[in-house]
Amino acid sequence: MMTKVRNDLKTLMPTHPINAFRPLQQSLIWMLAALTAIGYWCAFSLHAGPAAILLSLPCLFCLARVRTSRQAFYVGLAVGIAMYAPHLLFFKAVFGPRGLLLWLIAGFPIGIFLLLLNHAHRRLGPAWTLFLTPILWTGIEYFRSELYYLRFAWLLPGQVAAFLPGVRWAAVGVYGLGFVYALAAALAVGPRPIIRGIGLAALIGLALLMYVPAHSFIRVESDLHVAGMQLEFPDENTTAAQLDRLANAHPEAQILVLSELTFLGPVPSGVREVIQKHRRYLIVGGTRTLDDGQFYNTAFVIGPDGRDVFNQAKSVPVQFMSDGRPAVDRQVWNSPWGKIGIAVCYDLSYAGIMDDFVRQGAQGLIIPTMDLAGWGEYERRMLHGRMAPIRSAEYGIPTFGVWSSGISQLTDRSGRVIATAAYPGQEEMIAGPFDLSRTGRLPPDRFLALLCTVITGAFIVYLLAMHLKQSREIKRHQAL
Repeated sequence: MMTKVRNDLKTLMPTHPINAFRPLQQSLIWMLAALTAIGYWCAFSLHAGPAAILLSLPCLFCLARVRTSRQAFYVGLAVGIAMYAPHLLFFKAVFGPRGLLLWLIAGFPIGIFLLLLNHAHRRLGPAWTLFLTPILWTGIEYFRSELYYLRFAWLLPGQVAAFLPGVRWAAVGVYGLGFVYALAAALAVGPRPIIRGIGLAALIGLALLMYVPAHSFIRVESDLHVAGMQLEFPDENTTAAQLDRLANAHPEAQILVLSELTFLGPVPSGVREVIQKHRRYLIVGGTRTLDDGQFYNTAFVIGPDGRDVFNQAKSVPVQFMSDGRPAVDRQVWNSPWGKIGIAVCYDLSYAGIMDDFVRQGAQGLIIPTMDLAGWGEYERRMLHGRMAPIRSAEYGIPTFGVWSSGISQLTDRSGRVIATAAYPGQEEMIAGPFDLSRTGRLPPDRFLALLCTVITGAFIVYLLAMHLKQSREIKRHQAL
């Protein structure tokens, strides 16, 4: 009876010769897994290592050809943890034991990706799998980065060249650039030699474009200058004294910036008096308390007369932390020099949030940020530190981020870092021109990323429908 059931179920699977599925040899699986993880580590940990991502992705895509879909998921989960956890060791310092669970959650999308790609291999054959690979990759990356509660928008392939001349290619959008990398990697492990040759040539070309041509030095000219100082949880008197020192050190700076949560409340009067004295604008982090005791993590703009002229709450408070309520909406500040989007800390990581400012005509982004010294240098230098260059390259506008304990950054509109400050760098200053001569542009990849997410969802629905169909067939044959 069971033999008959198995034979009948074979009719539900594709039978064309091109769909023959040959699983990987067991000895290759862990070698490919190791190359995937090592490549990802080199790409994001070494300043000269971003091209390693173009070795990591083909190895990862090959792992979809394990024997069963269940094995694909578990291999993907293990590889995903190995890819991400070394970069996220600071989670332990931030979240305690829950950080270990977050490492597991970070690896989950890779498990889902290999599961879906394994089904594509076994059901649709190599041609459709080649077509679907960059779509599934981009759809899952966009979903995990932008669309669900535990959204996590770091360690994307499109961010890897943030500190190299190749950051300029992020003008197509971080998800679009990741799509191109995934397509080249899929071709490199394609079903025919000529396809693999095209893929290999594409990978080599993309690797070269990360490093050349080098950035040409262009002096940034602007009527507007900004200056900031790194201070972590200073008291009111210290803040007022250091702000006075910053204003004296940089008389050319019309806007002074301090970090997120410099104050656990509104801006105190002593600080306002310093701003009145020097007739500058101040952007500084504090909180707005609500009637129910909750609060908004807020960036305040104080005018030269010492009064509030604008404020913007944080849109995505950090999960599992007392970080306030999410902002109800976002508005740009119509400054005397042009429209400025003011984001708070990790809001810079989310394309959907930052796109909103650009749609409103933002000509520059200022980001007060709180990253504690105890979280370590790696988090801000190699992870969060990639976001400002990427956003500048995507939108074609400058960014200025002042972080409580390093590494503050000023970027020009091409994504080049033109000023930075050390870690932990307490009381260290950063300053430079802030060119608001151009309005930001949205990168062209946002529709592509959303479309890939929709297609990925449709493919999941297709697989579920096929699973239900097979289950009904099994029950029908068992009943005979």
